[in-house]
Amino acid sequence: MLVKDLIKETYFALNANKGRSVLTILGIVIGIGSVIAMISIGQGAQSSITESIESNGTNVLIISPGQQQSFGPVRSGQGTADSLSNDDVEAIKELDDIVAVSPEVSSRYQVTSKESNTNASVYGVESDYFVVKEIDSQVGTLISSIHVKNSSKVAVLGSTIAEDLFGEDVNPVGDSVRINNLNFKVIGVIESTGTGFNSSDDSIFVPLSVSQRYFTGNEILSSISLKVNSSELMDQVEVDITNMLLMLHGMSSEEDADFNIGSSTEMIEMASSVTGTLTILLGAIAGISLLVGGIGIMNMMLTSVTERTREIGLRKAIGAKNKEISLQFLIESATLTLIGGVVGIVLGWVISIIITKFFDMNTSVTLYSVVLSFGVSVVIGIVFGYYPARRASKLNPIDALRYE
Repeated sequence: MLVKDLIKETYFALNANKGRSVLTILGIVIGIGSVIAMISIGQGAQSSITESIESNGTNVLIISPGQQQSFGPVRSGQGTADSLSNDDVEAIKELDDIVAVSPEVSSRYQVTSKESNTNASVYGVESDYFVVKEIDSQVGTLISSIHVKNSSKVAVLGSTIAEDLFGEDVNPVGDSVRINNLNFKVIGVIESTGTGFNSSDDSIFVPLSVSQRYFTGNEILSSISLKVNSSELMDQVEVDITNMLLMLHGMSSEEDADFNIGSSTEMIEMASSVTGTLTILLGAIAGISLLVGGIGIMNMMLTSVTERTREIGLRKAIGAKNKEISLQFLIESATLTLIGGVVGIVLGWVISIIITKFFDMNTSVTLYSVVLSFGVSVVIGIVFGYYPARRASKLNPIDALRYE
């Protein structure tokens, strides 16, 4: 049988039952579109988190309280122990190859202004915090060493918090906010850092000395962040800090350490691992609809074989071979998935654009997800079309001609 004859026969067969063909193709369209959309959400989340962490640079170390725990290649700390203090910060500042050291105290408080109130994360920081995090002011100034030394009751607002408390397009510098029953003068608003993993838009920053004096009542720190001269020196600086803190805390080995040191690279690895698993899960869930679409194709092809039994018998009577009959039905099945795959790719791409535009979520449609989805759809067409095609090719021509 010539290729053009196969194509012509496929067209006539599918066109003879337009409604059934469209409904069958729709199952594949929904399956492919769902897979692409779900994978794009997962990959978009991974890209967003990675960019957010990398925005602080790849030469940042974060020291957290709590015993070190291991999860595969990524280390993590419990973060619940009171094991970091101002003395640790002063000792770390004496080490070489460190650009800036930022001790931090964080908690959540109800924050009020004359116009509104909200619940926000309040960070007690020093001036180096903005160096380590690479944060600039949008209006006003940032917290300085003078503010920390004098325990000045001043505050720097994240862009979202500033809007919540004072409204859009309002410069709050010079106004005051009330945090934990204390009045703070607003001296600046930071530039927006986005809505990612490491965003500071919903945060308020006050001098570390004020936070420790009026909020926590001690010199215990929530974490210590520091920036190293270059990413090549990260490992050496981490070893130096580990040895120093072990000595200061009276410990002999890393297994007993009451602190955990993590790098931005490790955070990226952990985030990639989590979001990678999420992407697989989302793709698998969406893949179920693709499987249902494949079952729909098998159902249609079996129905088609039954309806065309006399036609198959007639073809065999005039010399058609089993493999030609089988090939005909396989091509019809593959054509259904091919059309559904193309339309499904377009649908998945459109859904991704809609999610990004209206739901403020990053999505990423990659060539990998398109090729994977399309390839799976073709395989499903062949796999689920094989049994009907084989059944058609095995029909006895005499019995087929007698079929009513």
